[in-house]
Amino acid sequence: MDIRAIIMGTGFALMWSSAFTSARIIVQQAPPLTISSLRFLIAGLLAIGIAFAMGQRIRLDKRGWRAVIVFGICQNALYLGLFFMAMQRIEASLAAIIASVMPLLVGLASAVFLKERLPLLGWVGLIAGFVGVGIIMASRFNGGMDLLGVGYCLIGVMSLAAATLLVKGASSQGNLLMVVGLQMLVGGTALILPALLLEQQTIHWTPSLIGALSYTIIVPGLVATLIWFNLVGRIGATRASTYHFLNPFLGVGIAAIILGERLSLQDIFGVLVVMAGIFAVQVSRSKA
Repeated sequence: MDIRAIIMGTGFALMWSSAFTSARIIVQQAPPLTISSLRFLIAGLLAIGIAFAMGQRIRLDKRGWRAVIVFGICQNALYLGLFFMAMQRIEASLAAIIASVMPLLVGLASAVFLKERLPLLGWVGLIAGFVGVGIIMASRFNGGMDLLGVGYCLIGVMSLAAATLLVKGASSQGNLLMVVGLQMLVGGTALILPALLLEQQTIHWTPSLIGALSYTIIVPGLVATLIWFNLVGRIGATRASTYHFLNPFLGVGIAAIILGERLSLQDIFGVLVVMAGIFAVQVSRSKA
């Protein structure tokens, strides 16, 4: 048993899941696209500065630059930008549940469009995962769930899944932190114009906003990303992806503890079903 990998995977899942709660705090005090752009520009400059200090330089081939641009736009600008917009309308726990669908979408798209073999356990996991999300959605409909916010999340998740498939197999060529920083700069730059056109640039710089923004930039933004890629290098992408099954539980739990968001028995049951589905899909792909 690789204890270090278990600690890294669990730590990554905890950090990544906490981002929904900190984002919810942020968007209640700042326009989502404006603060997202600022967040990515700051994080990108920090990452590039640290990378230069570590001796990393910008050495990317054509495929590497394509990965930087595609992920910068799809992951940072679309996925995270849309989730920030959504969390002005929906709870952090619901956003975490929708985000957890991403591994299921990648597994489904890989089987349908890339013709990757998915064993029976994988198909059962896909069905279970989507059924679990449906259970949670059904419970939230009774509470007046905002459909536009849910729509933002779904578009964001699909854009990230598409980016994952488009640049599958791309390499950082030994400049991981530099690549992460460049992706963040691309995302931050892409959000400047929409932020200026769609939002009033009014930010209430309270201690809670500064704290949540700093946490989001450093912990889920930089530390979790580095842990993730080191985990992938240690045990492989498919095995590392099994830790995503923890995200629904942790995302809902952190939001309930810190933000006091409601959590019904139907929500808990749905979360468990989603977790089981994600785990089944990742295990089946690992065996395949």
